[in-house]
Amino acid sequence: MDAKKALDRAAAYCSRQERCVYDVKRKLEAWEVAPDKFGAIIEWLIKEKFIDERRYAAFYARDKFRFNSWGKIKIRWSLKQKDLPEDAIQKALSEIEGKEYRDRLQTLLSNKLKQLKNKKDKYQIKASLIRFAQSKGYETDMIYSILDQLI
Repeated sequence: MDAKKALDRAAAYCSRQERCVYDVKRKLEAWEVAPDKFGAIIEWLIKEKFIDERRYAAFYARDKFRFNSWGKIKIRWSLKQKDLPEDAIQKALSEIEGKEYRDRLQTLLSNKLKQLKNKKDKYQIKASLIRFAQSKGYETDMIYSILDQLI
């Protein structure tokens, strides 16, 4: 695909949803654009505000927390996989409100506890809840403090 057509398609791709440089590079590779054209295309998209990695990180963190109930650890890891700058990741995570974050984890754990009521061993229940919350990306100390209240 030639550079002009790739630029038009990339702009349309970025217009539909927030994207980061990593996502656009993967898409350009899929469209079989010559790698030497990536820099100019991405530079233009950034200059014209089609790509803004700080904005992307903020939207991504907020959406993954609200809709997927991910914790900060999992969100951070996922954003790092997309090669976003550390300061953008830090700012995006700081926008997640502490009380809402704790309440979400508490809700997740209480719902999971209801599913595990048939188990009699308190330690098995606690271990299952810890594994569940850690797989969602929540911090261990917060998990323990909420479990102490629930169990």
